[in-house]
Amino acid sequence: MSTENKPLILLCAGGTGGHLFPAESLAHALEKRGATIDLATDHRTAQFKFPAREVHRIPSATVRGKNPFALARTALMLARGTWKARSVIGRIKPAVVVGFGGYPTVPPLLAASMRGVPTVLHEQNSVMGRANRLLASRVTHIATGFPTLKNADPALKAKMTFTGNPVRPAVLEAAKTPYAAPGIDGPLNLLVFGGSQGAQVMAEIVPPAIERMSADVRARLRIVQQARAENIEAVRAAYAKLGVSVECAPFFSDLPARMAAAHLIVSRSGASTVAELSAIGRPSILVPLPHALDQDQFHNAGALEQVGAAIRIVQKDFTPERLCSEIVALAGDPEQLSRMAATAKSVGTLDAAERLADLVMKTAGI
Repeated sequence: MSTENKPLILLCAGGTGGHLFPAESLAHALEKRGATIDLATDHRTAQFKFPAREVHRIPSATVRGKNPFALARTALMLARGTWKARSVIGRIKPAVVVGFGGYPTVPPLLAASMRGVPTVLHEQNSVMGRANRLLASRVTHIATGFPTLKNADPALKAKMTFTGNPVRPAVLEAAKTPYAAPGIDGPLNLLVFGGSQGAQVMAEIVPPAIERMSADVRARLRIVQQARAENIEAVRAAYAKLGVSVECAPFFSDLPARMAAAHLIVSRSGASTVAELSAIGRPSILVPLPHALDQDQFHNAGALEQVGAAIRIVQKDFTPERLCSEIVALAGDPEQLSRMAATAKSVGTLDAAERLADLVMKTAGI
């Protein structure tokens, strides 16, 4: 317990937004309930301002491939991380340890299990990842970001609670903006993003797709596009040649507000992105990250596609011709855009952080 006799809760999240953003949302919800928050993470969070009393850097590594030497190095790193996490947990004595997936979660949750500390594992995707599958049998409770998991072991069902994926306060604020469909001949606000890998394929495909459109459709477009620093000038030049309005940057700190201002979004389909699209309620064309072992983004996009809130295009089919066709069809059908937006909104879970906080406090016995 903390010196102020508040319950201390240790959150565990690797240094990417997909894990840190929901952890941050939970941290705010738990602080409102009187908890003190510590964070266990890896080296990538140096620039991330997380609302924690103390940040504990825990060694970790991701299993990649089947090379025996690489596997041995990974196992050694995870063992080192587990030893350090065991020491940290013994010192700070958390009431509960909460993990958000990925291999940086493995050492602290294993260490908590060894010390008999209650644990909650949050699975953000619609399929359970390898790290979470490794931990699932050891944890006290499993919270899920989607109502069902495609590959969940039936034996785990009793541990599972659907909470949804917590979203940032900026997303909750953006969710207050109702969707206003474009006029049949009015401006169409198109937002394009996808992280470092997604931004590369968007730079290669989206400008040629816009080039294939008729002049009257192009004249309606107002594009905001994330692009890698090395691609920005080429992307801007391509749009300038077409006479299309564009704002281009490597990163948008106000992305939720830009999502709220968009009529249509083209993006990857990470769990956080899908949660934010649903919370804000915006139509989308989703291009899952290919080659992932668990195909999590493919299934995440499928959850929105099945209800009619999104169009899923696998990357091999994500051509300028296909994208042009989809955007032109939607640009000419404002009613379809409105239906997609409403459907996305209907499956959003705005209170996911509160639901998860309830489960965490219950697990801690508070």
